[in-house]
Amino acid sequence: MTYVVTENCIRCKYTDCVDVCPVDCFHEGPNFLVIDPEECIDCSLCVPECPVEAIYAEGDLPTEFADFHAINADLAKRWPIIATSHEPLPEAERWAELEGKRQFLDAGSFVDA
Repeated sequence: MTYVVTENCIRCKYTDCVDVCPVDCFHEGPNFLVIDPEECIDCSLCVPECPVEAIYAEGDLPTEFADFHAINADLAKRWPIIATSHEPLPEAERWAELEGKRQFLDAGSFVDA
C-alpha cells in the first residue's frame, strides 16, 4: 500500500511531510507534491505532518480523490524528488482553506529558480 497526496495540497505545497520521509518518496511540481507509490514504504510518518490533511493511505482515499492515486504515480515519474522542506507557496494560507482546487493543479515541470 502507498500514501497519496490529494487536492488539499494544490497551491499550498507545505513541505513538512518531506522532512520525515525516510525514503525520499516525495516529488515536487510547480504547485503540488506527490508521493511515488513505488518508493513509499507505507510508514505513515507524513500523514500527521501535513497541515492541510492532504495525505491519505490509498485504502482510505475518499471517493472524490480516488483518481489522485494515478495522478501521484504519473507525476512522480516526471517531477524531481524533494528531500528537504522549504517555505510553502506565498499564498498557501489562503489556498489551504479552499476546496475544489483540482482545476488549479499545474502538471508542468518544476524548475527551482
